[in-house]
Amino acid sequence: MEFVEISEGKVVMTMPVDERTHQPLGYLHGGASVALAETAASVGTAYLIDQKTQICFGLEINANHIKAKREGIVTATAQAVHRGRTTMVWQIEIRDEQEELICLSRCTVAVMPKKA
Repeated sequence: MEFVEISEGKVVMTMPVDERTHQPLGYLHGGASVALAETAASVGTAYLIDQKTQICFGLEINANHIKAKREGIVTATAQAVHRGRTTMVWQIEIRDEQEELICLSRCTVAVMPKKA
């Protein structure tokens, strides 16, 4: 996974589709898509909080796997849709090089005070 953009309320990341991210039949593994989505949402939340006093953790994630992919690159674009005091909700679209939707995900990230 590589970061392309990290800004307020938005994260863009890419991930290769190859033997490292395939399921046994040679297609992009849904778990790899979910890992990409949650990473983007978690990093986006970390960017928005005070990391000296707060920490964040993935709380819930869902994913609809729309289209199969065998090779190439996918790009996740995560947008904050709720920026609360204790939770943030992100929508993540994962698209291929032709802008075809591969996966649509929503991730809730918990924001908690750091323990001393």
